[in-house]
Amino acid sequence: MLPIVPTLLSFAAAVLCLFLPRHSPGLVRWIALATAAAGLSVSLACWCMYDPGQSGFQQVVAVPWVPDMAIWWRTGIDGVSVTMMVLTGLVAVAGVLISWDVEHRRSEFFAWYLVLIGGVYGVFISLDMVLFFIFYEIAIIPKYFLIAIWGGERRTYAAMKLALFSFASSTLVLFSILAMYYGSGSATLDITQLTRASNFSQGFQYAIFPVLFTGFGILAGMWPFHTWAPTGHVAAPPAASMLLAGVVMKLGAYGCLRMAIGTLPAGAQAWAPMFAILALAGILHGALAALAQRDFKYVIAYSSVSHMGFVLLGLCSLDRTGLTGSVLQMFSHGVLSPLLFALVAGIIYSRTHTRDLAVFDRFGERMPVIATFTVVAGLAAMGLPGFSGFVAELHILIGAWRQPAIANVVVVLAGVGIILTAAYTITRLHMAFFQKSVEPPPEVPWPQRFAPPHPREIAICVLLLGFSVWIGLYPSPMLRQIESGLNSIVAHYPTRWR
Repeated sequence: MLPIVPTLLSFAAAVLCLFLPRHSPGLVRWIALATAAAGLSVSLACWCMYDPGQSGFQQVVAVPWVPDMAIWWRTGIDGVSVTMMVLTGLVAVAGVLISWDVEHRRSEFFAWYLVLIGGVYGVFISLDMVLFFIFYEIAIIPKYFLIAIWGGERRTYAAMKLALFSFASSTLVLFSILAMYYGSGSATLDITQLTRASNFSQGFQYAIFPVLFTGFGILAGMWPFHTWAPTGHVAAPPAASMLLAGVVMKLGAYGCLRMAIGTLPAGAQAWAPMFAILALAGILHGALAALAQRDFKYVIAYSSVSHMGFVLLGLCSLDRTGLTGSVLQMFSHGVLSPLLFALVAGIIYSRTHTRDLAVFDRFGERMPVIATFTVVAGLAAMGLPGFSGFVAELHILIGAWRQPAIANVVVVLAGVGIILTAAYTITRLHMAFFQKSVEPPPEVPWPQRFAPPHPREIAICVLLLGFSVWIGLYPSPMLRQIESGLNSIVAHYPTRWR
């Protein structure tokens, strides 16, 4: 029962935010922060209570919902889902803190924010395909309003583009769920049952797997369906950018793992080589595009596409090591990308009112603490040893190399993507903090020192960066949790791929 608490809390708090008296607008943000903190606390409690030595899902709740159609309210957690719950809690707290000064329609902002968080929690604990899809849709709808109402330049275009791609994703997923319901032979929507004993014919799996994987892959930023991501990230307000990169894109990757790879193993083995090539294209395209940007936020946006390419490559390995690395990369990117968006689009932009790297003028001297956090976060996202990204990418590359269906050249070129990541990270950090502006300075000269970071801003950096350092230095606890959650999935695949 405990895993459902963050979802229910988030929805209840969202309703409360809408009905608070107008004369106490400041109370809304405290309710949002308390709700996000409670969700994180419950998630950490679930993570600590989870027993990796016990097979299957834990803390399962199963109640008939629409019995005639075999639809149940079935929730529970395993090592993968509880890890994603912790990630959601971390990003939720950080997003509230970065949105502390939102004034425009504050109650509605935090209401939509909490609805999105509740939907994300719901996806990660759902064990019924229809329940999974309902929460998936709930998580998608608030994105449109957060961008369209509180976004920046081209927000209407970005919100509509994101909505169209999201609903195209949902259409493919819903079609696949209906096909699996009628094609299973047992008319069940129980994800655990379908994962334990996949009884779909090979022909059915060959036909449905690419549809289902693509449906979820669109939301995960899979090339060539990734174009919504940079546009949406850049137009969104800081908190929405953090949620998009931190948890919403992870919904797509989680769906690929839980529903496509977990229930359609024959289809996964047949299609993995092709999707691995698309993952590689995302890695290289995202890195090259980031290398060409001078808008700091676009750099982070395209880097997200590249890093999600590594997540998808790990999924295509169908190997225990690669899948473990993929989930760990979801978590690593889920804390580091929101941190970078908070720094670039929130903390730095609130002081400079520009994201154009060409006019940045030795900002390392003008904002030393903020520059230090940004440089460390950038190096962590780059995959520097000692941070979570290094551990995750190492597992992914080893797993992909061991997959006989994936050409070794794909893995080698993915390694080139890591080099490109280092190139755009170092050059853009140098432009931002250590070199003189390459264009004339603004009419009002930059101050010798910008305002120091607020304690709230320091808390965001310490919270998100701290988890990356913890995993980078001591990954064993999280790896053990993740691996236990993958047991039922990798059992479908040949021994040489485990």
